[in-house]
Amino acid sequence: MTRRPAAAAIAAAAFLLPLLFLSPAGPAPLLAAELKPWAGPTPALNLKDAAGTLHGLEAFRGKVVVVNFWATWCEPCREEMPSLNRLKKSLEGEPVAMFAVNMGEGEGRVAEFLKKVPVDFPVLLDRDSQVTRAWKVTLIPTTFIIGTDGRIRYGYAGERDWSDETVRARILALAKERAGR
Repeated sequence: MTRRPAAAAIAAAAFLLPLLFLSPAGPAPLLAAELKPWAGPTPALNLKDAAGTLHGLEAFRGKVVVVNFWATWCEPCREEMPSLNRLKKSLEGEPVAMFAVNMGEGEGRVAEFLKKVPVDFPVLLDRDSQVTRAWKVTLIPTTFIIGTDGRIRYGYAGERDWSDETVRARILALAKERAGR
């Protein structure tokens, strides 16, 4: 009997186990198509972009905020970035803000990626990954949708098409909560 199957099973369990606990509300199915409701506090987010401009969540109270954690070396992250940009463009004029938080990479690497895949929202640099850890991100890409009250309403781990109309409708519904529309 070889040890390879056992080692593979242990490696798979070590990778998948943290995914079960992505949401404080409890276990969630891996890469489910639906956004997962979130129950728990919203960690702080105050980071600079490559130009040195500081961005923080408090400045966006009253708006829905989409926060995506990613890295240039992550293939699913690279693949979903254009759909995040399409979502952002489709929400122009709505009370919605969007950030992408790059995990642990330098300005140069991020700038090179953005030359190839430009986006219309701030890309923040979490060079030491402290914010990523505070948000308990264990898989990338991971995206959170924050309501107008500043609370995380939904979380999603894995790649998805963010320009999907059901996502847009969910975000607009959150925006209308505050406006009372």
